[in-house]
Amino acid sequence: MKHVRFRKSIYSKQHTALRDLWIDRRKELNLSQAELAKKLNVLQSLIGKIETGDRRLDIIEMIDYAKALEVDPHTVINLILNQKP
Repeated sequence: MKHVRFRKSIYSKQHTALRDLWIDRRKELNLSQAELAKKLNVLQSLIGKIETGDRRLDIIEMIDYAKALEVDPHTVINLILNQKP
């Protein structure tokens, strides 16, 4: 049985692709980190930590984050699944 490392590095291809998606989409919507934070009712520093990889989102938070950025959560999951480790 092959064991999979449960906690991936913030530098993994999957995590990097996810962070790039969040940043690119926020910029496409012309939102600052502060504006996105306001939409999510969180501090701007949290958005910064998510974008740098210092903070990860659980699945419920990820869905809310995706919705705030007008991204289908399924698209986010598919992006992660389609990245080669």
